[in-house]
Amino acid sequence: MKVTFYSNFLTHHQVPFCLEMQKRLGDDFKFVSTIKIFKWRLDLGFEDLDQKYDFVVRSYENDEQLKYAKQLAIDSDVVIIGSIPDDLIVERLKLDKLTFRYRYRIFIFPDGFWKTIFNKEKMKLFWDRHIKYRKNKNLHLLCANAYGARDFNKFGLYKNRTYKWGYFLENNHYDIDELIKQKEQNDTIQIIWVARFIKWKHPEVAIRLAKNLKKQSYKFNIQMLGTGKLEEKIRNKVKSENLSDVVHVVGQVPSDKVKDYMEKANIFIGTSDSNEGWGAVMNESMNAGCCIIANRRMGSVPFLIGDTGAGLMYEDYQDLENKVKQVIDDKELRQKLSKEAYNYITTKWTGEVAAENVIKMFEDVINKREISVKTGPASRL
Repeated sequence: MKVTFYSNFLTHHQVPFCLEMQKRLGDDFKFVSTIKIFKWRLDLGFEDLDQKYDFVVRSYENDEQLKYAKQLAIDSDVVIIGSIPDDLIVERLKLDKLTFRYRYRIFIFPDGFWKTIFNKEKMKLFWDRHIKYRKNKNLHLLCANAYGARDFNKFGLYKNRTYKWGYFLENNHYDIDELIKQKEQNDTIQIIWVARFIKWKHPEVAIRLAKNLKKQSYKFNIQMLGTGKLEEKIRNKVKSENLSDVVHVVGQVPSDKVKDYMEKANIFIGTSDSNEGWGAVMNESMNAGCCIIANRRMGSVPFLIGDTGAGLMYEDYQDLENKVKQVIDDKELRQKLSKEAYNYITTKWTGEVAAENVIKMFEDVINKREISVKTGPASRL
C-alpha cells in the first residue's frame, strides 16, 4: 500500500505517526510538506522537522520536488490531505481516488456563522474543498476534533465517512506509581495551566478559580505557563486580587521544558473553548500523569477524556470549580485519574496505535468491508 500525507510542514505531533507509517510501509510512505515552517514557531524553540526525516518531500523547495509531490497524488493508493492548496491534489480528486481530508471543525465559523456565510473568499474555499467533491464516494474525513463530524454532517458532507483522528505525540515513559507518589509529596496541591494568553484560551478562568479556592481556604498553587496578548493583564489581575501567594504566572517556557512542570503538577486544567482545534497540552499533561479537568468544548477532550474515563470534563465555570475541589478533597480519586490518563495516552492513543489502526481502516475501505477498528484512532465517528 502506497500512502502519502500532505500538510503545511511536519510538526512534532505528526512525527510519531509518520515514523510508525514508515516502519510499516517503508518507502511507500511519504509526507509532503508544502510550506516552510513559520518563523514564530522557530522563535518558540520548535525544530524545522522537514529537514530531519528522509520521508519528507519538500514541495516548496524546487520544481523537481513539486513535480514529485504532484505525481505522488496520482500514484498513491491512499492520500491524506491537511490544510494545503488543492492544486497539488486536484487531479486525484477529479479521478475520485481514495482520499482522506484531515480537519478540525468547519473553518468558516470562528468569526460567527452570519459574518462568514457572506464572505465570498471563505465560501469559495469551502466550496472548492468540500462541496465541489461531495459526490465523491472515495472522499473521507479524518476528524482531529470531536465536533468536526457533526459540523460537516449538518451540510450533508462526509456522512458515514468520518473517523476519529488527532495528535499523536512522542511519550515519555515513567514508573507511573512512583511519579504519582512524588507528586503527592508537594506541600500543597499543584495546579497547572498551559496555553497562550489569548481570549479563547480563557486564562481569566484560572484566576477566578484561584480567587474562589483561596476564599474557601483550600491549600493550592496555580502555575500558568505561556505568553500572549493577555499575559500582562493577567499578571496585573493576580496582583490586584491579592493572589500572588497562590498564582505564579511563569510566562513563556521552552517547549521541551514544559513537561518538567507537568511532572510536578497534581492537576491540569484545560480552559480553552470550542476554538481549540485539538489541544496538544492534553496529550502532554496526560503523559505526565496529571489529573485532568478540561472543558468539554476543547476539540480533543471528548476523545481523550469523555470516551475513556481518563479525566473529568466540565460544562461551565461552576462545574470546573466543583470538580477541582472534588479531586483536591479525594486523594484516591485524584491518583486514580492521574494513572488512567497516563495509561490511556501511552497505550491507546499513540503513533503506533494510530498507524496500525489507520492501515486496517484503509484496507477495509479499499476492500469494501465493515470497518474493523472499533475504538480509538481511525474508528468510526
